[in-house]
Amino acid sequence: MNIFDSHTHINSKEFANDLPDVVWRARALDVNMMLVLAYDQESADKLMELLEKFPEVYGAIGCHPENAQLYDHDYELAMKQYLSHPKMVAVGEIGLDYHCDTPKKAQFEALNRQIELAQTLHLPISIHNRDSIEDCYEILKKTDAAKNGGIMHSFNGNAAWAEKFLDLGFMLSYSGVCTFGNASEVREAIKRTPLDRMLVETDAPYLTPMPFRGRMNEPLMTRYTLEFIAKELRISAEDLAEKTYENTKRVLRING
Repeated sequence: MNIFDSHTHINSKEFANDLPDVVWRARALDVNMMLVLAYDQESADKLMELLEKFPEVYGAIGCHPENAQLYDHDYELAMKQYLSHPKMVAVGEIGLDYHCDTPKKAQFEALNRQIELAQTLHLPISIHNRDSIEDCYEILKKTDAAKNGGIMHSFNGNAAWAEKFLDLGFMLSYSGVCTFGNASEVREAIKRTPLDRMLVETDAPYLTPMPFRGRMNEPLMTRYTLEFIAKELRISAEDLAEKTYENTKRVLRING
């Protein structure tokens, strides 16, 4: 079985003393590929190291909406430089987050500029949405944001919203959130998501799935989220792993 963690942050400081063990533990549970996302220069530099050391690691970089006020010409030039690496396959995570106190105007501007950058570079995008689903949808629709491929990272909307983002051309990636007791709407969204449009992820070190809440999340936990979803859909974990693995490779344009 091959599993692809479509969104993880093993380049963060939380894993500084646990590499390469975290990658080896993931391999032991069949998590054989992962997309690692950078969000500042320190995490981007660490990502560059990981790209060289581990064949299963691919990368993305973006300005998280929490840092939208930092997005300027120099930030964009630095992103372009990192994105020139052959294993950098997406712009992300980018989006909107109304849980943080970053002004909405700055978030709108950073998101629109990064969508434009991704379209110029013909790269897919990974979208972060927190408490902002209506505005996020409107911007993504207006800009045809998924024209080169798009992932709604850790999708947390209901079935109706799932259909709206699917109609825009996005893949929906499900994290450990779907295992939470209060996530019934997310589980309904899963049941309305076609298997050829579904991805799985950890968002490590965050969003640890049940029954491991309280522990730091890591890529190996993708296995448990995938098995949970397979049970919800009444299909085998092997079939779901194969589908989500190929879906992730397809949207990120990874061959071989």
